Amino acid sequence: MQKIKVGVLGATGSVGQRFVQLLAGHPWFECTALAASARSAGRPYREACNWFLSAGMPDRAANMVVQPIEPGLDCQLVFSALPAEVAQSVEEDFAAAGYGVLTNTKSHRYDSDVPLVTAEVNPDHLAMIPFQQGQRGWDRGFIVANSNCVAMPLAMTLAPLQRAFGIKALIVQTMQALSGAGYHGVPSLAALDNVIPFIKGEEEKIGPETKKMLGSFSDGKFDDANFKLSAHCNRVAALDGHMETVSVSFEAPSISPEAVLEAWHSWGPLPQKLNLPSAPKCPLVIRPEPNRPQTRLDRDNGNGMAVTIGRLRPCEVLDFKYVHLSHNTIRGAAGASILNAELMLAQGMLDQFR
Repeated sequence: MQKIKVGVLGATGSVGQRFVQLLAGHPWFECTALAASARSAGRPYREACNWFLSAGMPDRAANMVVQPIEPGLDCQLVFSALPAEVAQSVEEDFAAAGYGVLTNTKSHRYDSDVPLVTAEVNPDHLAMIPFQQGQRGWDRGFIVANSNCVAMPLAMTLAPLQRAFGIKALIVQTMQALSGAGYHGVPSLAALDNVIPFIKGEEEKIGPETKKMLGSFSDGKFDDANFKLSAHCNRVAALDGHMETVSVSFEAPSISPEAVLEAWHSWGPLPQKLNLPSAPKCPLVIRPEPNRPQTRLDRDNGNGMAVTIGRLRPCEVLDFKYVHLSHNTIRGAAGASILNAELMLAQGMLDQFR
């Protein structure tokens, strides 16, 4: 297979670095362009980027010259890790210029013509792209978004349950790692020996994004899922890995714990059926131990692309409660965007770029 040329927008930031790492040696995509702010443009990536991932900077990327963030990059697809304040117009400029844009930023998640996709949950939403192109006058360019790093794993654990039982309401509390705020996001003196019970704008994202992903698509229109959701978001002193505790009630009556476990175990999403390169063999890893998942032990399951679930038990207020954990910069960010691109390529949606 001839590789498709891809670029990374915002390549020097925390999610941008993760894109660069995950694209190195990818079997279907070749990273040929790295773009960042004017402060970094024109410099070799090894000099422009303060690399802080545990794995070393890929050699090929290290020698690439960082480009300005504007159309003209030598690639067909771009993965966007741009700050939200600049992403809105820049991503539209790239799509209008004929690039496929797969974005990790929030700027277009709520647009009525932009699919907000977790590849295992709602791949059918990609059928919005022709409607998007027609409405915006784009020839082959498009924008596909992936969600917030806690809405995505939440939707993955809920999708099999919604299909089997229907969801009435849920309460979710997050314990989110420091890397979710970026390298300069939380000062060390604020993070150490502390839990911060507020993440600006986070709680407001979870409900709309989860409902959009778990909703339906028909004839150019998204219809959000209809359930109540209450979220509490906290920043904790873990490096990577977002943990969430969930209490959920179902439309169907008298559901047993065994039925919930069977819904999770029997889930067979499309990326796994297609054996996509970034798709974990088991998207949901179920741990029976009473003290799992744990951040250090479970965040890298499925090469960071699996969601680990544990502590399923009856809830005294709703029906059931459980805990899940995911790697926020892989499953919840760069890895999810790359998996969306793989799914599109496997389904012939990127043939115009070959």
